[in-house]
Amino acid sequence: MNGSAIENFSCVIYNIFLMNCTWQAGRDAPADTQYFLYWQKSIEDNQMECELYIKDENCRNVGCIFQNVSIGTEKAYFLVNGSSKDSLIQSYDEYIDLYKIEKLMPPSNITVNCDEIKNDCIIQWQQPQISHSNKDMCFKYEINIKYKDNPKGKPIYTSIQEGGNSKIFLKSNTRKKYVLKMRAAGSACLVNPAWGEWSAPVEFGNEEIISSSVWTLLGVAVVTLLMAIITFFFCKRTGCWKATFPQIPGPKSAFFTVADTNPELMDGKIQSMTSENEEIILVADTVG
Repeated sequence: MNGSAIENFSCVIYNIFLMNCTWQAGRDAPADTQYFLYWQKSIEDNQMECELYIKDENCRNVGCIFQNVSIGTEKAYFLVNGSSKDSLIQSYDEYIDLYKIEKLMPPSNITVNCDEIKNDCIIQWQQPQISHSNKDMCFKYEINIKYKDNPKGKPIYTSIQEGGNSKIFLKSNTRKKYVLKMRAAGSACLVNPAWGEWSAPVEFGNEEIISSSVWTLLGVAVVTLLMAIITFFFCKRTGCWKATFPQIPGPKSAFFTVADTNPELMDGKIQSMTSENEEIILVADTVG
């Protein structure tokens, strides 16, 4: 039956020895269609059926997980058959180079050792683990370095290196901490030329002793203090304090009232006070 064969068949090898194959049911396949996957690593090997199927909500096989997969030099053969009570199901087959579908692991054992005097760092790593080669010349590496405090920003350093297992990085800022990531791709041999997974971030360098926010606060404090000092001396010289803070007059004495400034009243008060004093003196003499 036309249109009953599977569609969008693809496989990927990951974690060195695992292979995952997926597909979609044919657009015209009956509802009860079931699919079965067989594969053959080479002509000399026997054909094997999938042992661990991936099923959809209708319990139809739509994928398979293979374990203990090894990559050889020959193309592997994949065959997907189908069955249905209503009609014959078309089969699907394909030859695939297994190394081309391998998703490379990141480089392992990444270390960074820095010389604080020379301000350079030596980055070292080991090649990704694959099942069919242990030659470092088979890989190329991409190194990506960013500042730790700006992980979403553009990399400050990017390098692609053919083979090898070390690289020297010159630090441009000794007060910053850096974050490094690496990934690998095939450069020669039978290794997938597509870039693999990024490594986990590796931190190196020195943390900034005082953060930028602290520097900002210190700057604001210094500017504020300088403005206060300048204002103080300016007002002291120009007398703006008197205009800003006028002196409040004190209360007047009850003795010196406006009426007391009249000469006639002042003479009367003095005479009255003199008469009283004389009377007090006379009384004192009489008593004596």
